[in-house]
Amino acid sequence: MGRMDRPHDQERWHRMTSVAAEALAAAKAGEDAVAVDLVTGYLTGSREPNQDIRELVLLLFAECSGMVASLGSGESTPVQMQVFDEDGQEVQIDDADPPVRTAIRTLLAEVHGDPEAAAAQIEIVLTSGAPDELATVVLQALRWTIRLAAECASRDLPVPPWIAAALAD
Repeated sequence: MGRMDRPHDQERWHRMTSVAAEALAAAKAGEDAVAVDLVTGYLTGSREPNQDIRELVLLLFAECSGMVASLGSGESTPVQMQVFDEDGQEVQIDDADPPVRTAIRTLLAEVHGDPEAAAAQIEIVLTSGAPDELATVVLQALRWTIRLAAECASRDLPVPPWIAAALAD
């Protein structure tokens, strides 16, 4: 799927990218709790909160996927996924905490062009995960978006404009 296409509802698209942009800026500033609060606050008053959070989180993963594709094309150094524990030691993906595994599987599904599988991973967290697990997946998506955008920018590769604006110093 790569980059998410704008939905027909431009107001909804603008609201979703605005919230995601604010969350990215907060995460970049090290304000993880604020970033999660912004994303979860997006659901306030929503008639379909699971659909809204699913779309917002999948937007981040889709944008990450597009940046991974850009980084992996041409003569660029390929992107590698690594998982580290609290002590900084690399661990196998299957040994990572469940929400981190979910985030990795979601991104890999997007990268491999399977948005349905990505959505299924997010659905698992929404239906059977604890709130802190969803927060972990959201933070992981935000952190990867920040890192991938920085790497793309450093290699003069495209960064989605709404992400570039959110992360501008």
